[in-house]
Amino acid sequence: MPDAPAAPAPDTAPEATTAVTPMMAQYLELKAQYPDALLFYRMGDFYEMFFDDARAAAAALDIALTKRGKHAGDDIPMCGVPVHAAEGYLLTLIRKGFRVAVCEQMEDPAEAKKRGSKSVVKRDVVRLVTPGTLTEDTLLDARRHNYLAAWAEIRGEGALAWLDISTGDFAATACPRTLLGPMLARLSPREVLAAQGAEASLRAMVEEGGGVLTELAGASFDSQSAEHRLKGLYGVSTLEAFGGFGRAEVAALGAVVDYVEVTQKGKLPMIRPPQHEEAGGTMQIDAATRRNLEITRSLSGGRDGALLQAVDRTVTGGGARLLEARLSSPSTDLSTIRARHDAVAALLEDSALASALRSRLRGVPDMERALTRLSLERGGPRDLAALRDGLAEGAEIAGLLAGDLPAELTEAAAALTGLEDISAPLDAALVAEPPLLARDGGFIAAGHHEELDDCRRLRDEGRAVIASMQAQYAAETGISSLKIKHNNVLGYFIETTATHAEKMRSAPLSETFIHRQTTANQVRFTTVELSGLETRILNAGGRALELERQLFEALAAGVRAGAARIAAAARALAEIDLAAAFAELADTEEWVRPLMQLGGAFRIEGGRHPVVEQALRRAGDKPFVANDVDLSLGQKPVWLVTGPNMAGKSTFLRQNALIALLAQAGAFVPARAAEIGVVTQLFSRVGAADDLARGRSTFMVEMVETAAILNQAGPGALVILDEIGRGTATWDGLSIAWATLEHLHDANRCRTLFATHYHELTTLSARLDGMMNATVAVREWEGDVIFLHEVRPGAADRSYGVQVARLAGLPAAVIERARHVLETLEEGDREGGGSRAATLIDDLPLFSARPPAPAPAPAKASAVEARLREVLPDGLSPRAALDLVYELRGMLDGEG
Repeated sequence: MPDAPAAPAPDTAPEATTAVTPMMAQYLELKAQYPDALLFYRMGDFYEMFFDDARAAAAALDIALTKRGKHAGDDIPMCGVPVHAAEGYLLTLIRKGFRVAVCEQMEDPAEAKKRGSKSVVKRDVVRLVTPGTLTEDTLLDARRHNYLAAWAEIRGEGALAWLDISTGDFAATACPRTLLGPMLARLSPREVLAAQGAEASLRAMVEEGGGVLTELAGASFDSQSAEHRLKGLYGVSTLEAFGGFGRAEVAALGAVVDYVEVTQKGKLPMIRPPQHEEAGGTMQIDAATRRNLEITRSLSGGRDGALLQAVDRTVTGGGARLLEARLSSPSTDLSTIRARHDAVAALLEDSALASALRSRLRGVPDMERALTRLSLERGGPRDLAALRDGLAEGAEIAGLLAGDLPAELTEAAAALTGLEDISAPLDAALVAEPPLLARDGGFIAAGHHEELDDCRRLRDEGRAVIASMQAQYAAETGISSLKIKHNNVLGYFIETTATHAEKMRSAPLSETFIHRQTTANQVRFTTVELSGLETRILNAGGRALELERQLFEALAAGVRAGAARIAAAARALAEIDLAAAFAELADTEEWVRPLMQLGGAFRIEGGRHPVVEQALRRAGDKPFVANDVDLSLGQKPVWLVTGPNMAGKSTFLRQNALIALLAQAGAFVPARAAEIGVVTQLFSRVGAADDLARGRSTFMVEMVETAAILNQAGPGALVILDEIGRGTATWDGLSIAWATLEHLHDANRCRTLFATHYHELTTLSARLDGMMNATVAVREWEGDVIFLHEVRPGAADRSYGVQVARLAGLPAAVIERARHVLETLEEGDREGGGSRAATLIDDLPLFSARPPAPAPAPAKASAVEARLREVLPDGLSPRAALDLVYELRGMLDGEG
């Protein structure tokens, strides 16, 4: 970002004395109101910062730190950024954890000067910019929600509320402290509000998800005040129409509204009525599971490699945000899931309709965010145009959905109709491609407003208008030499020769033409009409801008009046986009509709991992190997999967978890067939990672995550566990894995995939009725291991770790030594256990260290090789090639 030099103050000169200047006094007064925020103090075309704000901002933005005047005898540090590029700097500051108070000039500097040469321009903070209250397109990711959340706790009952100020989505749910972590992991809010005195654990939980914690006074969370605040916002006498909110939920909702009102300086955006999310209405997924399954973000933190990136076929910002929300919180309501599948199936069956819808949807702007900016009086002509274009496309899309279609699509089509009273004024008033800012003018179409057209004509065609009037007066007077001229003293005037002047002074022309000035050779006149025209020409440009501003406000007011209907239309377009995207995904990737039902079924035929399959296809590698699984309760709901590393155990585990998640998100699934009983909880413990910031080793993290699963998983859960107990000593780890597997089978009684290298666990299948052994097949060939990636019933007899190590490139000496040690350990285990194995290892030669293998002696040059190097294959005829083969064979026999 380029350095932003400071601009000279338009209303005061730099002060060289130690006295506090009026401008600095104003700054310090405003800064005292926002001590925790950087103050962007408007100075003409720049926002300037002073004192500690300047030092912090200059370092964060990498811009020049300079000085302006003195305060208390010291130089005042100062830096500034240009107003026209402020959004980019704001984004940088917000990402680095700052809050910014934007202070604007509330009057023209010329007005301030009328009060005296030393008067200061009136200024005030118009907005507090925080991570959770962004609305500008340039500061937001169009394909992701930007949530502001609030957590409240009243008499031990917790609740979480969340709002995307840029779209108006508003919701709350009961949330005990134990479920706060999973909820924050699901929403990934940029900012979380809590009452003052929040515990350090809450701050750590918020920051772990990439958000910031903002503490508010306890009054913001008062449930009674919050209820009055919400009733006033929606103009209702009771909140019961929105759902059965508890006191803690009302407190959290009220805190969000209070904070938005404070940061937006009393200008509330369009906030939809709050949705009450019932406990258990969505699949419970904790933070560790989201991270392990890479649902919306890969382990590296980006979209690449995540499930979201692999399945995203949406073409609108609203559809993309809805997709992320569905993947983050799959439904557990069977009727909702089936209705979404019905919509996808209908569009998959009618490919022509799906194609036409997607073509139309590509022209739909982001209406939700445009509507929010207009409701905050922060929008511009392009936001009005976005609504005009979006509503027009919506009407066309509604026409396409006129047939016999599932309820999801017909309800969406209904929300797109009957909006002509909003779209028609926008369509009539706006040009096709309006400018970004209303103050630039030029966005009202010609012919829409008669006075505006006249002003534009005078502004742009003043000479032609004057010429037309000159011709009119020449005709009326019969004086062909009459001219209309202009100078800076008289303005516009009519000039004629002295000879003709008498005619114009006499009746009846004297009643029209008023004498202004006589020169040596010319006489000058004016008329009431000419004087009025002159005034209109001089003011035409300003008047045109004023008229456009008035028309903009009228159009924006009309939009705000219909905000709820526009928001419903925007939501409907997102629903249609997502259904069409899922249909496109199912068609191109050959996915199938899952059979969803209540109960504990989980049968997948030919299941595939959506991300890995696409990665293999891009790499041009061998095709993905599909696998079956049946974890249905009442059958064998616990599968113990053994097999070597690199064989595909982790992929097999993850793909089945992702299939369940996709099915309940409303998508078809990557399989030949699928029958799934609704999964209420999804748990995953895969991979190894430490948490040094909290003093947790890799093994401790593993145990904490495993404990969470064993303590929470119920009969509706799907659990995938990979390599439990591998982070500690062999017998300790085996014991933990053994006990964990038994607990999942006997106590949790849920559908489970358990991968391990502890082959001893396979013996449990003899006494655990609900457990089945499965293995990932491999084949050995001339000392190498070939991974078949096929999951079959049975148990692996070994892990092939040494072979995998060789494939990884370990030195040959290490591989050879490992083979000797492995054989010795296996022999010792068969003959007498661990002590016998240790003795045999001690007896092995070169146990402490093995020197590098000597370099092989160079092979003696072969006559066959020498002869082949002389041959030019392209010049050989078939007969000569055959003769050469006989020749080489004879030479080879001679060497033998």
